[in-house]
Amino acid sequence: MLTKKQESERGQYQLVAIDDLVPKDHLVRDLLQAINFDFIYDEVKDMYSEDKGRPSIDPVVLFKMVFIQYMFDIRSMRQTVKEIEVNMAYRWFLGLDFTDSVPHFGTFSKNYERRFHDTDIFERIFKRILTEAINCGFVDANSIFIDSTPIKANANKKKRIKEIVNHKAKVYKRQLNQEICQDREANNKKQIDLDDNDGDTKTITKSTTDPDAGILRKGDHQEIFAYSAHTACDKNNFVLNATVTAANEHDSTVFDEVYEETKKDFPDCENIVLDAAYKTPWIAKRIIDDGKIPFMPYKRPMTKAGYFKKYEYIYDPYYNHYVCPNGEILPYSTTNRLGYKEYKSSSKTCECCEQREQCTNNKNFTKVITRHLWSDYLDTAEKIRHTQLWKDIYPQRSHTIERIFGDAKEKHRMRYAQFRGINKVKMQVLITYACMNLKKLAKWKKLKDLTNSFFHNFIGILEILSPQLSTI
Repeated sequence: MLTKKQESERGQYQLVAIDDLVPKDHLVRDLLQAINFDFIYDEVKDMYSEDKGRPSIDPVVLFKMVFIQYMFDIRSMRQTVKEIEVNMAYRWFLGLDFTDSVPHFGTFSKNYERRFHDTDIFERIFKRILTEAINCGFVDANSIFIDSTPIKANANKKKRIKEIVNHKAKVYKRQLNQEICQDREANNKKQIDLDDNDGDTKTITKSTTDPDAGILRKGDHQEIFAYSAHTACDKNNFVLNATVTAANEHDSTVFDEVYEETKKDFPDCENIVLDAAYKTPWIAKRIIDDGKIPFMPYKRPMTKAGYFKKYEYIYDPYYNHYVCPNGEILPYSTTNRLGYKEYKSSSKTCECCEQREQCTNNKNFTKVITRHLWSDYLDTAEKIRHTQLWKDIYPQRSHTIERIFGDAKEKHRMRYAQFRGINKVKMQVLITYACMNLKKLAKWKKLKDLTNSFFHNFIGILEILSPQLSTI
């Protein structure tokens, strides 16, 4: 039988509670069960006056609106307000009634500029949600995965200028210089003047639209302005820490900041899992010296085609020299100011060698091999790569840190920067990760409650049936 709905039913009055209109399995219900958002009052109380000015918009409502935008992948705050106006689940989550007006979309922007700008409020909210997950026992930080992902900046790639800047000073520069001096002294080499600061300059491409963004080269020809979100997570996909830099800063230079902050919060972590961009002598040294295990991948030699690879030259630590594939000795020559030991062959020997064209094209017929003062740490990391532990842990990157990046970009709009300026982009990243942690926390808490309820009911049934079972 064909049925037609009557349009006149649209104007009927019904007595109904807003709670009845929200499905029992809707995510917003799980979010409110997962954490008490009243903690936001304590975080922002110093940013409001107690007795001056007009009554403010409830700060919890403001931040919940932001959570709705990022949690449900809404493109802007303007669109979020439109969705809240007609979505009963969102109104229920905010604590608004049918007729309550939704705050204007510009309210959060004004509050950010006047109250939240240059504060760590978003980082504190992120850490509060993470702390809740830790207290529930959901975070397993025995293995920590660190990596970065690019975020395309909100900037025109054609509006650019060239600028000369100083190299960023390396955190280990002073320690490296001390070891260079000690090594040169041990080998009876003349001391050289070393500066603890990197005084060299470099020319960078800077955006006039968003000066904080950095140039990122995609492939051989394409260039864009972007940021990098440097992220640490555990094996259960909870984000532990995150920071944002310009995309032209290499991962290895930002590692110390991410690692130090993560280690401070999780000092008992044992394994640090990294990709090839972090495979440097300093990073391997720092992790091993801290008593932790670095998990680093194989890195292909950058040797030109047709030449011997560096691993084909055998290093002899006892005599401190290299042996070339032809069996000739390359003795120690000096230690340069970059911390590399240089091993040079004899020009007379190499000039007559039949394999010289596979070894060097030096006009003086001299082969030079360099070895960093901290290369032993890289050798240790390479030995770890051949263990079963590495084979068990390292492949987890594909469904931990890489999964986080994929979900953040595909489900939470982190592929593109919505704002300009590194502080606002960092706010976007922290809110995105806070939403991802909160969603996982809510689902895991719900599953835990269901599991506990099942076992509680199961035990209750056993207690009821136990007298009957004992008589059988």
